[in-house]
Amino acid sequence: MKRTHTCGELTGKDINKKVTLCGWCSTRRDHGGVIFIDLRDRYGITQIVFDPSFNPESHKIAEKLGREDVIQVKGIVNQRKKGMENPKMHTGSIEVFAENIEILSEAATPPIEVDERVLAHEDTRLKYRYLDLRKQNMQHNILTRHKVTKSVRDYFDSLSFLEIETPILTKSTPEGARDYLVPSRISPGKFYALPQSPQIFKQLLMVSGFDRYFQIAKCFRDEDLRADRQPEFTQIDVEMSFVDEDDVMHAIEGMLKHVFRIVLNKDLKIPFPRLAYYEAVGKYGLDRPDTRFEMHLADVTEIVRHSNFEVFTKPVKQNGIVKCINAKGCAGFSRTIIEELTAFVAIYGSKGLAWMKVTDKGLESSIVKFFDEKIQKELMKAADAKKDDLLLFVTDTNHEIVNTALGNLRIELARRLKLLDQNHFNFVWIVDFPFFKKDDYDNWTFTHNPFSAPKPSHMEWLMKKQNITNILTTQYDVVLNGVEIGGGSIRNHKPEALQRVFEIMGYNEEEIEQKFGHVIEAFSYGAPPHGGIALGFDRLVAMITGNESIREVIAFPKNKAAESLMEAAPSEVSEKQLQELHIKLDFVRDTVNVVLGKIKDVLNREKIEYEVLEHKPVFTSKEAAEVRGTELKQGTKALICKTEEGFIQAVVSGANELDIDKLQKLTLYKKIELANAKEVRQATGCNIGSVPPFGNLFGLKVYFDKSVVDNDVVAFNAGQHTKSIKMKAKDLVKVVNPIVGEFGK
Repeated sequence: MKRTHTCGELTGKDINKKVTLCGWCSTRRDHGGVIFIDLRDRYGITQIVFDPSFNPESHKIAEKLGREDVIQVKGIVNQRKKGMENPKMHTGSIEVFAENIEILSEAATPPIEVDERVLAHEDTRLKYRYLDLRKQNMQHNILTRHKVTKSVRDYFDSLSFLEIETPILTKSTPEGARDYLVPSRISPGKFYALPQSPQIFKQLLMVSGFDRYFQIAKCFRDEDLRADRQPEFTQIDVEMSFVDEDDVMHAIEGMLKHVFRIVLNKDLKIPFPRLAYYEAVGKYGLDRPDTRFEMHLADVTEIVRHSNFEVFTKPVKQNGIVKCINAKGCAGFSRTIIEELTAFVAIYGSKGLAWMKVTDKGLESSIVKFFDEKIQKELMKAADAKKDDLLLFVTDTNHEIVNTALGNLRIELARRLKLLDQNHFNFVWIVDFPFFKKDDYDNWTFTHNPFSAPKPSHMEWLMKKQNITNILTTQYDVVLNGVEIGGGSIRNHKPEALQRVFEIMGYNEEEIEQKFGHVIEAFSYGAPPHGGIALGFDRLVAMITGNESIREVIAFPKNKAAESLMEAAPSEVSEKQLQELHIKLDFVRDTVNVVLGKIKDVLNREKIEYEVLEHKPVFTSKEAAEVRGTELKQGTKALICKTEEGFIQAVVSGANELDIDKLQKLTLYKKIELANAKEVRQATGCNIGSVPPFGNLFGLKVYFDKSVVDNDVVAFNAGQHTKSIKMKAKDLVKVVNPIVGEFGK
């Protein structure tokens, strides 16, 4: 071994020991000739002292050390001088006087700081993820993930569960999201699908007689990404035979209790409370309620039915509803804050947000005159309103809009009022879900899983395909602090009942046989009653470590555009590989060249000089400047933003970032936020990072920051990460005709 100890191991008990340490030079300090190096590995940091009076040769080498150089040090453990100890570090009472040093690897200047206190753009962090992972907080996240994994395995092993791997290359089946498809070389024109979950396989394992299965399973879904989604993610997958809902829920409660005790030394109280779906939506607006605080929704539909306020009475007459939420002690909210909250609920489809403040004299608002004294008293009673409270109302003919808008407003208010204790973990089960719902095309689809069994009392409705709206399922979701971390059900193990589910969903006999025939046939040979659950492993670890994004607890995640910037995936492949897979890219090639073609048409028509540059894929402004041979400030960041009136384009210099507050003041929009990957493609047909500053080509209003027009020459990606255009800034302004202002930082 090249080391006798780690950098987080030595203490006062090791004084005068001769030791050998290896690690990275985290910091270097020269104090009057004596050099101090903080040597870091994943276990901690040890201070190394290079004193020329102690060992001049080692000191001379230490003078050349740079950040992130990898070294081996041999030396003697000394007690730190009094007053120089660091009680925050395990090794803070000692230091190692170097007798010998060997530089194992010299490091170039890192493109990002290996220091969590220095913030870097997320795309830059992902591009250099191997450096980002050296940070103490990231290593803590990955270590915690390991501990959670081990504790899960230990728990299920103690209960005689078997961990069984299921296939990664499988068959495409409808599971609620788009599949990732893998073309088959051996079977031209046919495709495997990467599994969205091991759902079918784990049920077949029950048919096989493995009555207790679990797996830390990789899953794949091609869906719009956000903080808690990744194209590839991990599940804790569980299935059990001869059980009912209580058995599965009890096993999962035990697992979570075990994990939190081992990893956080917290003792969860079990069993978790249970809420029926309609009760959860009624009280909290969402089927994933955060129960760390109260602030319940109040249905005031019948109270306001006979008011004179048409904004309420009109939707009520059309079977709509009116609900309110009592923001305790918030009567002092300014009009600006209420306008912000109005814009917030608009995100969820609400057409407005009515309000009333509670004063000594009763309710106060511009709309109070439409409600007589009796109705006002009933409203205050229904909302449990007291002096200084603020009542906020949403109404719509669509009940889901009302519940979703107020449910999310409830969370937003809790954030503003600091009611969310990150060190408190509230679990709740949501049960009794509706089995079916109508999709956007007015066809029946499943709410959670087509393989769920209905409540036993509703099996007759399923078999007769009657009263479909009211069929409840044995689905159960486990929710933690307002985040659904898992869901499962008792399965539909009878072939004829499973057949009925697919018939209700509109599948014909041929489609059922093609997609699910192997499952239905397997069930015909004697399937035990069984049930299970899948928990979002990444989400669970993120919540345990206090992170909002699951990307923080995955070693090598994708960004919001489902790209891995580190190795530039997805990437193009050779023509030979495509031929072997019997794939032609004619359609794709035609599509990606459309944007570049449009730009060239405009520039040629205006007789403007420009240069098309072809280069390796670039994903950051710094990379782009290097391959184009331009300055960082000459690049452009063409950002698509979402407003209450639609999309706009905001363009800043490659050396700047967008200041949304300044842009908001310039544009006068009430709310501006960056569009996600899907919305960028929807607005422009381009992927994030490849959008050119030609928003007018996409029918968008365009805003240029002054930092762009101050350049003589600009260069930008032209619809692809591998093609750029270089031209004069004044010509760009001429053809785009943007609004110019200052909104960069």
